Amino acid sequence: MRRLITSLIAILAVTNMGAQQQAPKLVVCITVDQLRGDYIEYFYNTFGEGGFKRLLNEGRMYKNIRFEFSNVDQASAFATLFTGSNPCYHGIASDKKYDFAKGRETSSLNDPDYLGNYTPENYSPKALLASTIGDELKIASKGRSDVFAIAPDAESAILSAGHAANGAFWMDDYNGKWATTTYFKGIPWYVDRYNNGQESLTSRLDQITWTPSLPITSFNAFPYVLDDTPFKYTFSEKSGTAYRNLKTSPYINKEINRLALQFLEYAAFGTRSCPDMLSITYYAGNYRGTMSKEYTYEIQDTYYQLDKDISQLLNTIDKKIGLANTLVVFTGSGYYKSIEEYPEGMLLGGGEFHPNRCTALLNMYLMAVYGQTNWVEGYYNNQVFLNRKGIEDAKISLPEIQMKAAEFVREFSGVQNVTTDFALRTGDWNEGTSSLRQGTHHLGRGDLIIELQPGWIINNETSKEKPKVVRNNAVITPLIFLGNGIKPEHIYREIKATEVAPTVTHVLRIRPPNASRELPLSEFTNKK
Repeated sequence: MRRLITSLIAILAVTNMGAQQQAPKLVVCITVDQLRGDYIEYFYNTFGEGGFKRLLNEGRMYKNIRFEFSNVDQASAFATLFTGSNPCYHGIASDKKYDFAKGRETSSLNDPDYLGNYTPENYSPKALLASTIGDELKIASKGRSDVFAIAPDAESAILSAGHAANGAFWMDDYNGKWATTTYFKGIPWYVDRYNNGQESLTSRLDQITWTPSLPITSFNAFPYVLDDTPFKYTFSEKSGTAYRNLKTSPYINKEINRLALQFLEYAAFGTRSCPDMLSITYYAGNYRGTMSKEYTYEIQDTYYQLDKDISQLLNTIDKKIGLANTLVVFTGSGYYKSIEEYPEGMLLGGGEFHPNRCTALLNMYLMAVYGQTNWVEGYYNNQVFLNRKGIEDAKISLPEIQMKAAEFVREFSGVQNVTTDFALRTGDWNEGTSSLRQGTHHLGRGDLIIELQPGWIINNETSKEKPKVVRNNAVITPLIFLGNGIKPEHIYREIKATEVAPTVTHVLRIRPPNASRELPLSEFTNKK
């Protein structure tokens, strides 16, 4: 009897081991900046079988991922997805930061210690305070795995690559070359060849014209389009904005694919003893010239063409490495950017919030209380920054002056909530301010963090930017896992954006990123 039980246990163990999912040879993370799940649904009938439909029909799909903080943008979204933690841990709260001493705005990843390759800009991932999926893969493989990222912009490229990656590449705004930073050691020969060869974007730019890919009547998802005239855009290098414009058109995704196919051809992905990783970012937001328009033919054409680009990428992966040997992770960035304009005479709830007036009146109030010193440095990204040195020199309690300032600003029209840096540091926050805590980091955070009511316009009177209407709508953002033996499944449970990274590392059989506090998704850990 004992021998029989032992034999049965051995058979069950072997069977279970055989059923376990093997680690993939390659992980391809496809993140679509400003992807909207509702648009996939609206435009579904225009898609072919190999792109969005293949992902939806053959993958394990989660209906929506949710970010736990407000004011999500490109940098904060990518850092969250690839570290499995929120800005309060990984440190990237927004695309840009402001240096009040120098009076200028820079990228959150700006780093003058490193030069640019094919770009005059200076970047590094050092501002990212947590490890990424790629970093953990590098650690586990003792550097043997190759980790690369390709994206339209430096922020999404660097943050999806991580600190230890072999390289991160993005398109420079002014020369159209695939740029990187000297933080990453070396550029693959095929990237150099591509940048300087006949296939480079510079040599083809004057041949690119964006017109509808289908008859206008086929783009019938929206009943709100007023202009029946087919659009036409060209990209002239003489304009000075050609590459920035192109980066918000469907052609940036085609350029992403051109470079990605170079990596799939020459980088020897899937041939090493350890898995490799390639992060790819596509764009699915509004065209730069139509930011103030909604429900356009342009956005429908963008999704139509993106569907074909996804199909091309998946087919190439299947041919070169095999989808059975590859884990494809597909998702979006959880936000959508547009400039909202109301028809003349339309009256909606709300008003205009003037940051300059707010800070001027706040400074006058604090002068009346604490004396004739400029107590306010300025306003940036929904935060008020106080004069910390002046406060310290005057031996004023920082928590006290923050609290008095918050009480004053809270009385302004349009202000929904105000919390202080001290309150967030000491745990004095609640459900109403939790998103403000999750979405900021104590290093570089303002003294007051302000949340405005929906519909209020931020009017920076001295800024060249148009006043923007405050919207913080949830954006349906699907998450799909495809390949590597994963069976098709649709799961309608909403999940957190911070659950993506630990799930990917679980499939890779490595540790999650060091700031990740979530467990892998249960569908990957519960064996049926």
